[in-house]
Amino acid sequence: VQLVESGGGLVQPGGSLRLSCAASGFAFSRYAMSWYRQAPGKEREFVATITSAGGSTNYADSVKGRFTISRDNAKNTVYLQMNSLKPEDTAVYYCRRPIYDYWGQGTQVTVSS
Repeated sequence: VQLVESGGGLVQPGGSLRLSCAASGFAFSRYAMSWYRQAPGKEREFVATITSAGGSTNYADSVKGRFTISRDNAKNTVYLQMNSLKPEDTAVYYCRRPIYDYWGQGTQVTVSS
């Protein structure tokens, strides 16, 4: 199982980024997928999750209405579209397959002017 995140970077407050997580080594379309984040000095926290077919999603209250999780099972990829970014969204963002707890290496998102 391999999960590889990409798309992080430096963005100004109010800006947008789209993160991608490319999955391999398992039947991607059979598994729910999630995004988590960890800010400096804080514990890792849940951001969003999506069911295997993409029919249902759930979000942390802190990102609801600003972030959108989606997936393309033909491309074995899960996405996190982040809009209206705030400085408090600065963190390393991780992709996770909850079943058997697989994680990617993370991608840094920095929101700063």
